[in-house]
Amino acid sequence: MSNWDRLETVLFEVGDDHVATITLNRPAAMNSFNKQMVDEFDLLWQHIRLDDAIHAVVLRAAAGRAFSTGVDVKDPSFPDPHPNLWVHADPGDKLGPKANLCWKPVITAVHGLCAAGAFYWLNESDLIICSDDAQFFEPHVTYGMTAAIEPIGMTYRMPLGDVMRMALLGNDERICASTALRIGLVTEVLAPDVLWTRAHELAAKIAAKPPAAIQGTVRAIWESLDTPRSIALQTALKYTQLGNPIGMAQVDRWAIMGKSKTFDVR
Repeated sequence: MSNWDRLETVLFEVGDDHVATITLNRPAAMNSFNKQMVDEFDLLWQHIRLDDAIHAVVLRAAAGRAFSTGVDVKDPSFPDPHPNLWVHADPGDKLGPKANLCWKPVITAVHGLCAAGAFYWLNESDLIICSDDAQFFEPHVTYGMTAAIEPIGMTYRMPLGDVMRMALLGNDERICASTALRIGLVTEVLAPDVLWTRAHELAAKIAAKPPAAIQGTVRAIWESLDTPRSIALQTALKYTQLGNPIGMAQVDRWAIMGKSKTFDVR
């Protein structure tokens, strides 16, 4: 039995096509996350980050009513903040790849309900696709809680007006799949029975490309979000100078172009 066979809240597998698949596996709890799931994701992202055999990741959830409804509110032991206010840390940081310095591209496939803390995953995904039964919403204010981390992360994916509408209306409004597509939250809407297949197809196409180029692209674009535009563009050149010599050596450019190696391409 491998270490990954011992996981309980998620399923994990890696195919010969260099695609890793993570499946949230708490369908009886609407695939909500508890401390155990957070800890298992912490282990997974560190493994994925360091395993060069993994080129891309599909994140999905066990079949049922929900992709995830966020934190498991029926678990009174989580989250359990440290008694010292000044050493508090957001346990949700362990859920997402970018917070864990993992630059492998993540394709997230959403079905059913997707709410609250589930946005930790959406906010750090590179591509999001969904089934036509998907519903996205942010319920915190309905229960007297400030909606902050999840909607702030969404301001990098959705227009501000749509983020504010979602955050302020709480349980009174849900973003349907067609609206999610229109506002750019997702890039495709599919029938539920082909959602996982399409997510894997996209991941496999990405995984087949030179991994140094793919990971450099992911890191360059995401890290640019933390800097002003002019600084981001200046820094962008350094990513190409570092990554291109490695990435170009990982592929036969001439075979791709279908041209003779004697043809001069600048």
